[in-house]
Amino acid sequence: MTKDDIEAHLNQIFLPSFITIEDDSAKHHGHQGTKHTQNTHFNVIIVSQHFEGLSLIERHRAINNALKDAFEGTLHALKITAKTPKEWTH
Repeated sequence: MTKDDIEAHLNQIFLPSFITIEDDSAKHHGHQGTKHTQNTHFNVIIVSQHFEGLSLIERHRAINNALKDAFEGTLHALKITAKTPKEWTH
């Protein structure tokens, strides 16, 4: 999945009020455990009402589960910041 694919997929599932995704793949070129160099590492910041009442681990699990197919492909790692609108200050 590309950055745009991930963003579209997370938008569809979580209906975020804010989302940004940064492709960090180039920083991990040759990273052990990945045989490819594109679409492997992403930094996701997502703000959604969906996370209300969920613990941090539950939020991460929800995002990882939403991207399960991507992890079976080229996606290797996500850095996730998942907040509710009340928690989000930027």
